[in-house]
Amino acid sequence: MPAAVTLHVPLIEQAEAFTGNALLLTGPARVGKLAAAWAIAAAQNCQGARGMYGEACGICRSCLALAADAHPDALLIEPRTTTATGKAARRKLIPIGAVLQGRDKGREYETHIYEFLEVRPTFARRVVIVNGAEYLGPEAANALLKLVEEPPHGALFLFLAEDRRSVLPTIVSRSARLGVAPLADHTLESALVRAGHTPDPELIAFAAGRAGVLGDLDGVRAALADARELDNSLGVGLLSALEAAERLEKRFDPAWHPEALRFTWRQRPAHQRARADTALDALQGALEAYASPSLSFQVFALGVREAFGLS
Repeated sequence: MPAAVTLHVPLIEQAEAFTGNALLLTGPARVGKLAAAWAIAAAQNCQGARGMYGEACGICRSCLALAADAHPDALLIEPRTTTATGKAARRKLIPIGAVLQGRDKGREYETHIYEFLEVRPTFARRVVIVNGAEYLGPEAANALLKLVEEPPHGALFLFLAEDRRSVLPTIVSRSARLGVAPLADHTLESALVRAGHTPDPELIAFAAGRAGVLGDLDGVRAALADARELDNSLGVGLLSALEAAERLEKRFDPAWHPEALRFTWRQRPAHQRARADTALDALQGALEAYASPSLSFQVFALGVREAFGLS
């Protein structure tokens, strides 16, 4: 569900002062770029009394529509993570089919940018959020250029990327840039408390200032627990390690477990962490290549035990 609430509220004020057609929001993964983009989209269409930084009221018809994931003037475009057959995509890409309906042969996108912008806004301004601008293919980026330069009905493009240098220059040159920086730990702690959660030092350390981590607390906590379980089993013995790897296979979430494992290893010597990272990279590569998950996790467990000098 789109979230119009962001801990990066000053960005809303900066976006409000911008009179152009495209903004490029850059910052580390899960730092809160997407939440900031939704909050900017909400502010652009809000019909009620705005906050100190221009943030949306949260209770007008536009804000309620966005909260219900039914806003007619906001479109989110992201790279597909699965193929038409339901398997994990081997590489992330936002194809030209995301821009033009006629080029979407596999019908991967329900709504396409070009057709979306042909319609006048229902509230105030149509906003296109491209989450993962670094994955725009050259064809898709070229198809977007005319729209970005002269957007129908004064639409706003919000391009999100981890690193500006990974975005095609044609997009960068047509966008004003806003940096989304990690927040202070006490800011995240306060947000947890306001949401009714008990302060969690491990979670705050894992988040490292990235507000997006707070959006999936259950997933993060489960991944951290699984990572600790595997780490503890490694020194018990080979059978214990293989059994823990089997349990990890059944719960593995590529969004959180790799990072949780690396976080769990952070106190180990650098050379051990480097070898364990190599084993983890090999596991992810095997899963992306549709290798046997059971065998891949067993090999991974053996590789990490060897990395830590336990074999």
